[in-house]
Amino acid sequence: MTDGEVVLGLVQMKMVSEPQTNLEKAVTMIGEAADRGAQIVCLPELFTTPYFPQYDVSTERNREDAFHDTIPGDIDRTLSSAARKNGIILVGGSIYERAGDHFFNTAPVYDREGKRLGKYRKIHIPYDENFYEQSYFEPGDIGFQTMPTDRGCVAPLICYDQWFPEAARACALKGAEILLYPTAIGTVDIIEQWEGDWQRAWENVMRGHAIANSVVVVAVNRVGREDRMEFWGGSFIIDAFGQTIARAGRDEEIVLAKVDLEHGRNTREGWGFFHNRRPECYNKIVEKK
Repeated sequence: MTDGEVVLGLVQMKMVSEPQTNLEKAVTMIGEAADRGAQIVCLPELFTTPYFPQYDVSTERNREDAFHDTIPGDIDRTLSSAARKNGIILVGGSIYERAGDHFFNTAPVYDREGKRLGKYRKIHIPYDENFYEQSYFEPGDIGFQTMPTDRGCVAPLICYDQWFPEAARACALKGAEILLYPTAIGTVDIIEQWEGDWQRAWENVMRGHAIANSVVVVAVNRVGREDRMEFWGGSFIIDAFGQTIARAGRDEEIVLAKVDLEHGRNTREGWGFFHNRRPECYNKIVEKK
């Protein structure tokens, strides 16, 4: 491989009700991805738990005590150990983080020695039918995060962040070369897809982020049925000019693909996407509606 090449590994999982079982499966699949050559591995959103936010409990602010953890904490230590044991950069999906009296949907990131490089707390929190996350999580309070590694500069974003171009652009402007989106998304029995194909729109909006910012984009979804929801999997890797170079199916699997970060650097320079920006014209973007 050249200096700009890196092998990405996506862990597409099915979750059960027992957090420890999910955590152990994740560690096993991380090891499998590393054994197959992955250098950066990413887990799905809320990978230790079923997708509990499909239930609206805003009236009681039920915190699902069995599911949340602190950072540092047991999940954090397990992920750190997995990164160190396998010698990989690890984006730890996301966990239900308790920080004092506050609760966040948080993605921790570890280097090859198991050191936690940082964490990102999900900023855009949905509140839709079967996606009642505002009943559980507060908006992230530490901003967008980029983490330089010896395999490129990575930036974790989480699920609903996918639909906001501002999140991708902010991370790219901070130096991100790879955007990684741990995700929990699928169809809901009681909701018709009247707008069009949700999965196609989901992938296409991130294709736009990749092209507009000349970055590699990764989405890592869960699979399986959980009550009224069917998670469609479809985890993918898109290069810095919008080509989907790997895509999972609807079952558990590990997706591997080699990407060339130099391709993104050259594309950004060649097309002038950042050089020709006009920030003085963008005030409307940051105005409250």
